[in-house]
Amino acid sequence: MDIKHFKSKLEAELKLVEGELKDIAVLNEETDEWEARGGGDMETLSPTQDENEFADKLEEYDEHREELPALQTKWNDTKHALEKIENGKYGICEVNNEPIEPDRLEANPAARTCKKHM
Repeated sequence: MDIKHFKSKLEAELKLVEGELKDIAVLNEETDEWEARGGGDMETLSPTQDENEFADKLEEYDEHREELPALQTKWNDTKHALEKIENGKYGICEVNNEPIEPDRLEANPAARTCKKHM
């Protein structure tokens, strides 16, 4: 297995996902979790100032909250796969400790399990 190939793919994926996350969220360094943000500073807006602007900001925040879980999972899985490369455990199914099929890793370099345990 060409570990360098998969490491390169994972690093590119991590960079891409982090870019997407930074557009909609802020990383909490203490928890290593991303927190959705609204458009602009919602705390300085009040519903009485401009109802439409407030509603737009709230809607944007809700959209970010909906997108966040999938991106957070992808970010976590990619980081985990890179850690496994560093620990010499990349490409091993987390259920049965058997090698993960190369075509599965090619399709999803952050895969944690073989096809049998998908």
